[in-house]
Amino acid sequence: MKTAETIMKKKAVIKTEMDKVLPKAESDALWREATVKLDELLRRYNSLPKGVHMHTDSRILPSAAVYLTVKDAVGQETAYRIIENGAVQTCKPIEKKLQKLMKLPGMQSLFLKAWDPLTKKLFGSGNGFRNVFYPKKKGEFRMDVTACPYCRYFMELGCPELTKVFCENDDRIYGSLTGLKFERTGTLGKGAERCDFCLRKL
Repeated sequence: MKTAETIMKKKAVIKTEMDKVLPKAESDALWREATVKLDELLRRYNSLPKGVHMHTDSRILPSAAVYLTVKDAVGQETAYRIIENGAVQTCKPIEKKLQKLMKLPGMQSLFLKAWDPLTKKLFGSGNGFRNVFYPKKKGEFRMDVTACPYCRYFMELGCPELTKVFCENDDRIYGSLTGLKFERTGTLGKGAERCDFCLRKL
């Protein structure tokens, strides 16, 4: 199990967002408090399957630790804005790299083909998700998520509203890729019965 300190060092983008809206001394103190909270959460959820830890340890638990700590100190609106803006900044370089890849000949088709094994490896049942995979169609990848660890654990931690931030990361990363169209009508985190996910070659 990675230590809370190690995980928090990789969340510098969130700390930068905290520094933008809070005095430095207060931001530093809350960051230390959030690190202690994360340590407690890591111990609480230590027995989860390895695949679920991929999501809880790197995204769910640190986001909840920071959010709940900041929320208690300065209010929900500021805390949510910090996590949301941190997600926006984290997604930008990923989207930028993918945009460069999409300029390569045939990359859209290769990208879509990779989604089936990638999804089952990173977002499958072993990772705490429940999925519906649709028959393969040329130039398209489509699936639904009917159960999600982000929904489950953010709910357990008392901050279900954070699920929406991670739902929207898909739009941030895939929503404007050259030659591809990302389609979604709803997500579990926003009250829908499923998260539908469709990437289609234009």
